[in-house]
Amino acid sequence: MNGDLVRVSKRLSAVLRHRPGSVGLTLDEQGWVEVDTLLAAMNAHGRPVTRDMLDAVVAGNDKRRFAISPGADGRDRIRASQGHSVPVDLALPDTPPPAVLFHGTSAGAVPSILESGLVKGRRHAVHLSVDTRTARVVGARRAGPVAILEVDAAAMAAAGHRFQCSANGVWLTAHVPPTFIRRLDPERPGA
Repeated sequence: MNGDLVRVSKRLSAVLRHRPGSVGLTLDEQGWVEVDTLLAAMNAHGRPVTRDMLDAVVAGNDKRRFAISPGADGRDRIRASQGHSVPVDLALPDTPPPAVLFHGTSAGAVPSILESGLVKGRRHAVHLSVDTRTARVVGARRAGPVAILEVDAAAMAAAGHRFQCSANGVWLTAHVPPTFIRRLDPERPGA
């Protein structure tokens, strides 16, 4: 994605995940808003976005951060795939997870995580990845060295913890207790 589309993607993430009110929007219960309403709101608040730009951002985002779907009236709607700090119910079904999932974070956060577990904080859910490569990319967004944590998702599911998988393949759960977390040795192949 070129620089202009990256800026549009970041603005859309901020609006659709965290601050819809910043452009006068209200998301529905599942986080959707009509595309035409979003574009009008962005333009009215000095953050111009065209439908072509929006489509390019949605199509070109390697993490598939956004989903577009026709509404009941045939008008296109858009939402962030996950990562909301505003209340939404993504209406994702509970799904049995893979045996192991991963979480990338800063190395400095590991002692606290190993004590308290992975908590969602201001987000809708804890985000987990299916492989260490993706977890490393996610963890690299933080400052400092990256740590990769392995989550025993099969044991969590057996203990009654619920999982959902977002449209872009990110696994979601409410909390990962520390008993299900193991820090991978950075020297371990594939880690």
